[in-house]
Amino acid sequence: MLFWILVAALTAALAVILLYPLLRGAKAADNIRAGEAAVYRDQLRELDRDLNGGLITPEEADYARAEIGRRLIAVSADEPAETPKPARHHRFTEAFVLLVLPVLGLCLYLTTGRPDLPSQPLEARLENPGNDVAVLITKAERHLAEKPDDGKGWDVLAPIYFRTMRVNDAQVAYRNAIRLLGPSPVRLDGLAETLMAVSDGVVTEEARQVLEQSLTLEPDNPRARFYIALSMEQAGRPDEARQAFEALAKQSPADAPWLPLVNEHIAMNGGAKSGADPAAPGAGPGAPGANLAAPGNPTQQDVAAAETMSAGDRQQMIRGMVESLDAKLNEDPNNFEGWVRLVRSYAVLNDKDRAAGALKRGLAAFPPPGEQGRQLLALARELGIATEGATQ
Repeated sequence: MLFWILVAALTAALAVILLYPLLRGAKAADNIRAGEAAVYRDQLRELDRDLNGGLITPEEADYARAEIGRRLIAVSADEPAETPKPARHHRFTEAFVLLVLPVLGLCLYLTTGRPDLPSQPLEARLENPGNDVAVLITKAERHLAEKPDDGKGWDVLAPIYFRTMRVNDAQVAYRNAIRLLGPSPVRLDGLAETLMAVSDGVVTEEARQVLEQSLTLEPDNPRARFYIALSMEQAGRPDEARQAFEALAKQSPADAPWLPLVNEHIAMNGGAKSGADPAAPGAGPGAPGANLAAPGNPTQQDVAAAETMSAGDRQQMIRGMVESLDAKLNEDPNNFEGWVRLVRSYAVLNDKDRAAGALKRGLAAFPPPGEQGRQLLALARELGIATEGATQ
């Protein structure tokens, strides 16, 4: 009952706030006109004083009196034709505020709200959080603050942190779970993903070591094998990366959800997609994904030369190859693998602005409604590239 009394009081207060400007509108207008008329009368009296004091001539006084009189008549004139219009408008608005608006609000609350639900303080909601992720996290954090050596609590909280983009907290939680419960493929893979998220999608040396530890526990772990192959690709070792991706593709079931992404990486590193029909259109040595001389791919001479360069010269050579790929895609934008390679290359070089620009141009050639456009957007999310405005 108290709830409905509060609802009624708030509704009445809101109605008064909305109606107040309408109720005082006509009176305010009358007050304004009366004030203007008083000003003009004062001006007439002041005009007489100036004339008697010899400050102005009679001709000037007559001219000014005529002008002030005209304005006074205009302000004082009645306008009956315009009076009913605002009154009708106000009556309709008042009826809407007093009747229709509260009824609509009540119907909406009864439809989408829960008037029968008893009030619950935070402690009660923590006891029964349901699907509320924020309450689940608060409950787990309170529990772990009291019992920081509860490994199962850290094990539960780590993936929740990661899904809610609290990457640093997820990293701490995974480390605590591994310390207290021991390493497992799931925990090690989760820790590696947090390390990659912190480094903008780059498989760092620490992440690679964690993934290799995961493989010692589960040699056929596709998640760890994919990221290790990705680290080879990011390190500029396309042959090793292609072989690792091809081995993962052979190991994976035909309906594995990660297989399309693995095939894209195989093509990006100069191989043929797993399961492709050599006789099918677009397959075979002449296909874009299988072409070893595709735009931006390093030649054997490039790889050999890079091995003898300093780190700075090697980085400069890589940037030159990426810019060359960028220029070729401007001339021939219908190269899907080229756009994938360009976006990933800029991301690896930590040039997010150019990566976002390449993504936008790639989506112009391969719009998101198509399969290739969706793959470009998925790649951007994987690399942490902003997609806002990329499809415009």
